[in-house]
Amino acid sequence: MRPLSDGWPELANVLGVGVSAIDMADALRRAEGLLQQRCKGYICLTGVHGVMEAQRDETLRDILNRSFLCLPDGMPTVWVGHLQGHPAMGRVYGPDFMLQLCKLSARHGYRNFLYGGKYGVAEILRAQLEVLIPAIDIVGTYTPPFRPLTTSEEEQLIARINQSRPDIIWVGLSTPKQERFMAQYIARLETHLMVGVGAAFDIHAGLLADAPQWVKDCGLQWLDRLRQEPRRLGRRYLTNNPRFLWQIALQLSGLKRSEGEPLSRFQHLS
Repeated sequence: MRPLSDGWPELANVLGVGVSAIDMADALRRAEGLLQQRCKGYICLTGVHGVMEAQRDETLRDILNRSFLCLPDGMPTVWVGHLQGHPAMGRVYGPDFMLQLCKLSARHGYRNFLYGGKYGVAEILRAQLEVLIPAIDIVGTYTPPFRPLTTSEEEQLIARINQSRPDIIWVGLSTPKQERFMAQYIARLETHLMVGVGAAFDIHAGLLADAPQWVKDCGLQWLDRLRQEPRRLGRRYLTNNPRFLWQIALQLSGLKRSEGEPLSRFQHLS
């Protein structure tokens, strides 16, 4: 395996968000490299929703662009990468990435911590992962409230995580909450890698059905999610998707220049 110092992946510029132009195998290899070299960083998995949130929020765009990897979680980001000359770019679907990296962590003895989900979900997920991957080492779980942490809660969380010293912290919040959380706490926690995987918590806990593979390949997974959670996701998809198509058409045609150049990811390593 090539070391991290060997260079970083090329980026697809998706409306100013630098999306790593890699596939699942390369994403896992690079995550393993960070863990082996005891470096420090966070990974974002970003699709249309994250890209469009970043259009309205420069801080979020900066968080995405300063990540160790910003992986293409949706097919539209992959297609944009192909059009920009990255034919090897492939979808890195959050739940699949989580499962594969958990298997890798079990083989190499890395410690995992689960942060996020609704009440009880992290514990259900822990039990499910321990059945799927018996050798996995999950050293703790934490379900945050649906509000900012108080000073006392924040101190307790930091002490709890730093005492357990996980190698990987899985963050199962919605975008942009999970990205903000990782960027805010990565330097304060005794860990090496934080990964924001959103709905992967519910999917692997068995609380949310995953879409068939052909639906994912066609870029229609959002329809399946909309069918399952119409009240929560209706406005998101029906607003973001048309805007994304329009803005990306302007970018690819050269009629619009995306603001904000993707940044170097070296600055998150230590």
